[in-house]
Amino acid sequence: MNSLYKKIVEKPIFLLLAFNIIIGLIVYRDFGLTWDEPYFYGYGDALGYAYSPAEWFSGHFDLYNSYGPSADDHKTRGPAYLLLARNFVYGLKALGSDEASAWHLVNFLFFQLGVYFLYRISTRWMSSSAALFASAFFSFQPMLWGHAFINPKDPPFLTFFLASVCLGFEMVDSIVEDSRDKTKKLLLAAFVLGIATSIRVLAPLAGILALIYFIVTANEMKKNSAWWSFIQYGLIAIVVMFVTWPFLWESLFRNFADVFILMSDNPTHLSVLFDGRVYSASELPRRYLPVLLTISLTEPTWPLFGIGWVYGYWMLIKDRTANGKGKLVALSLVFSSFLIVLAYVLLRKPAMYDGMRHFFFVLPPVFIFIGFAFEFLLEKISLFLHTGKKWLYAGIGLVLILPGIIGIYKLHPYEYAYYNSFVGGTDGAFRDYETDFWLTCYKEAVEEINKLSTAPVTLFVYREAYVAASYASDRINVQDLRNRHDKFQSGDHILVNSRTNEDRTTYVDVPNVMSVKRGEATFCVVRQIP
Repeated sequence: MNSLYKKIVEKPIFLLLAFNIIIGLIVYRDFGLTWDEPYFYGYGDALGYAYSPAEWFSGHFDLYNSYGPSADDHKTRGPAYLLLARNFVYGLKALGSDEASAWHLVNFLFFQLGVYFLYRISTRWMSSSAALFASAFFSFQPMLWGHAFINPKDPPFLTFFLASVCLGFEMVDSIVEDSRDKTKKLLLAAFVLGIATSIRVLAPLAGILALIYFIVTANEMKKNSAWWSFIQYGLIAIVVMFVTWPFLWESLFRNFADVFILMSDNPTHLSVLFDGRVYSASELPRRYLPVLLTISLTEPTWPLFGIGWVYGYWMLIKDRTANGKGKLVALSLVFSSFLIVLAYVLLRKPAMYDGMRHFFFVLPPVFIFIGFAFEFLLEKISLFLHTGKKWLYAGIGLVLILPGIIGIYKLHPYEYAYYNSFVGGTDGAFRDYETDFWLTCYKEAVEEINKLSTAPVTLFVYREAYVAASYASDRINVQDLRNRHDKFQSGDHILVNSRTNEDRTTYVDVPNVMSVKRGEATFCVVRQIP
């Protein structure tokens, strides 16, 4: 017990993680499926085919069968996260959980790894208290909290990208210092980088950051002989990526290059509601990402970032020691990942959609600087009040985090639709920006129909009927509205969502009988033929 208490005191991050996990266990069944999930999880189920010796030697092995029900779309999406997570999901299903809820819980648990690695890398530059605040501020962002459950693509990439940077820097330190555990750290860093690259082809950026840090550090310490260790790191990462991504088995370099070119432009025909107008995803204005960065995170985020950026760099620039220079280089490299992606988006203007979810992986540097800001505030308060009482520091931290906690509470289980008060909250953003763009409201709407309807009901769904069908009872006959050929019958229901304000243009003359909403923001409506 004393050892456990000591670990908790030395690393308070475990208290935060325990709190998050307890809350996650209470609420994980509340979240609805997104339209991206069913086929993506089907991809995860199909992957077992690629790793089955019985199929290899059957005489009719076809790798295409391992890509799932949406093969042409998903084969270019690396499946490493699905491979890691699916057995945990199967275990939860064996214990009685439904598949969607099992995935949502596992997604959330993997996100907690991201919270941990944010804390771990932050302690490289700041006190454990400041690192804990940065991690808590990060984890209680309503948008991130919501995506952590329902998004099996972007939060896992954030987690593994951040882990790759953190472990890559630690590996470089161990190589340069020739520490006894350098082999273990090399293997772990290489494995995580390989997994991250198998999730998304942008992950080698983390390896490049580690490489630059290695070059600077090895040159400073006159350790040029350590190059072979770093080469091993890269080779092992490539092997892990190859093994966990069946699409690359056909042609490693050609297929990887094809995916990289494809994803660099992120082609799509989706429509996006932004600033009151509906744009094609490829025609959004350059201000799209900067605006979403401003209005999708809680109000204290950017003022704290500004304070932390100045204070963090000022403290490290003042530190003239070799250790201080190393910290400055590492911090600048981490921050560069944010700047590189932001510059690419502003200059190249690729297709963008679904809010800022594709850019989650570059957010950690923002919260690292927020940790610096907290450290600055504590320093100034302790000097002004001549006190160092921990309860005061905890109270300040809670006040700064409180907007996120309130947002999570008010929007649950639609936290990912959060907007801050700069645009009037989610109420004010509604009709001008996308809210429940993934249609998770279908769960609440269909379950309500299940309760109210004792007779058979035909439910026509305007978009992604298969999501609604996941929640329909045997009495509900779910049909795709866009494929309807027969006339409506009296009593038929129509489910329409508000993505790009579609509820304003789809059968608006049919009366509403139900709405799923939070505050003034309506996510979907159910209409009934008189």
